[in-house]
Amino acid sequence: MSGPRLDGLPALTWSHGPGQWDLTDGVLTLTPAARVDWINYASVGDQPSRQTATSLGFVPEGDFQFSARVQVPGPRTTFDAGVLTLWADAEHWAKLCFEYSPQGEAMVVSVVTNGYSDDANSWVVEGDTVHLRISRIGPAYAMHASSDGDRWDFVRVFRLATTDAVAVGMLAQAPTGDSGTALFSDITFTETTLAALRDGS
Repeated sequence: MSGPRLDGLPALTWSHGPGQWDLTDGVLTLTPAARVDWINYASVGDQPSRQTATSLGFVPEGDFQFSARVQVPGPRTTFDAGVLTLWADAEHWAKLCFEYSPQGEAMVVSVVTNGYSDDANSWVVEGDTVHLRISRIGPAYAMHASSDGDRWDFVRVFRLATTDAVAVGMLAQAPTGDSGTALFSDITFTETTLAALRDGS
């Protein structure tokens, strides 16, 4: 299921069926369907896993750095987000989100799923824009966020417990809302190894 062509990126495909998108002047806009999300609940209860949102991505070879400026204009609903994703299968995936909290704050949030989802809030973002980056370093992945796309703050480092191919990509989610939009610009992909996790580079 092919998607739009973006300069500097390999051919893009959808993970869960075609999504709604627009590409104008280098800005990719993704519009989610109502109440779509990725989550494998770790808490006690009978809530089923959900992988109803669709990401737009590709499978890199070797180490890489993938980043974008992510804007989510208001009004926003709880947990809606513009997201960078990693996807292998329904049990092994991760996402780095610019998400709207139940307290009405825009935040950097990360989720790593090896069977169950490890969901962690990082920090509050002033305004409607943040830069996000996912890097592969050998068997591990690192997540960073930035206010300006220059100095990068560490979010987390982790592994996905799978030997399957892992796609990196972009996603818009609206777990509690009817829809929304996420805008991705300054999208950059390099086949380079991140040298340090915590020095701001």
